[in-house]
Amino acid sequence: QVQLVESGGGSVKAGGSLRLSCTASGYIPSNYYWGWFRQAPGKEREGVAVSYAGGSAEVYGDSVKGRFTISQDNAKNTLYLQMNSLETEDTAVYFCAAARSCAYLLDSNCYDYWGQGTQVTVSS
Repeated sequence: QVQLVESGGGSVKAGGSLRLSCTASGYIPSNYYWGWFRQAPGKEREGVAVSYAGGSAEVYGDSVKGRFTISQDNAKNTLYLQMNSLETEDTAVYFCAAARSCAYLLDSNCYDYWGQGTQVTVSS
């Protein structure tokens, strides 16, 4: 089994930055995908960024392209999300998730393992 734990959330002013971390207690196979999703009150769950565990391939949601960067440290079994130029619309609970397979990587329904989430709040 894979257990995912997020950290790094908090409150920042618009234009600021945060770096989220997701550490897996179990091994993420190189043929898995893992990434970040978010959900704000009253909104549907949204794919933010996904990475192929065995390589550098990355997919980003349109709303975060150019501002967020996903990366991973396989030696530490950790996934990161660097969030720059944060906007109030980025306020949400951010989740880390892993999937064995997925036709569309930003589709949250593909994902088998989920972390508990970490709150990101961006104020004006």
